[in-house]
Amino acid sequence: TSEAWPDVQRQFFNWYHFRQAWPAVVSGFWLDVRMFLIAEVLILVISLIIAMIRALRGPAFFPLRMLAVTYIDLIRGIPIILLIVLLGFGVPALQLRGVPTSELFWGITALVISYSAYTAEVYRAGIESVHESQRMSARSIGLTQIQALRYVIVPQAIRNVIPALLNGFVSLQKDVALVFVLGVREGVREAEIYNASTFNFTGYVVAAILFLLVSVPVARFTDWYTDRDRRRKQAMSN
Repeated sequence: TSEAWPDVQRQFFNWYHFRQAWPAVVSGFWLDVRMFLIAEVLILVISLIIAMIRALRGPAFFPLRMLAVTYIDLIRGIPIILLIVLLGFGVPALQLRGVPTSELFWGITALVISYSAYTAEVYRAGIESVHESQRMSARSIGLTQIQALRYVIVPQAIRNVIPALLNGFVSLQKDVALVFVLGVREGVREAEIYNASTFNFTGYVVAAILFLLVSVPVARFTDWYTDRDRRRKQAMSN
């Protein structure tokens, strides 16, 4: 064993500090959960709209497709932590009338903007995985492009990408903690405050445990669902 282990144990795994930090960190963690739920609903809706725009065909829809592609390329090129800082500190500093100044609002907005770009590509992959005959059949019965996407292609595409969407849930559940850089008192921020007042890092361990209690079950469910979906597809192909 390392000779420094007793010092590390006192600084990171101190039972007294664990109990002291627990209430504040748990309270902050519930804010993480609420941010996750709000952001996830918005991400699923916005990214699906972007993916459907990208899937439209024909020269008439070219400007919309380019707008969607530009959005995805630009947002995916910006690190999420940088986007949070730019929006969380930059927009309120402009002091625009009618524009929210809440750090929490802009933290969630940054998460939604960033994850929508990635999730849109997941949806697009699902849309492209649907056989072309499905689109042709929908158009042959008189459906417009948008109707064909809405009623025929997208429902099949979503079923194909559920495992990938669930993996995105796991990532988002952890990344909501990044809004702590704006001073939002979520779980990690509360742990940081406790560390600043006690010079003990056990609060961070409390936060890590809370995130694990959520992310591990979701990850296991994702693996179970992916395996079930694979077996279902194999059975259908046989």
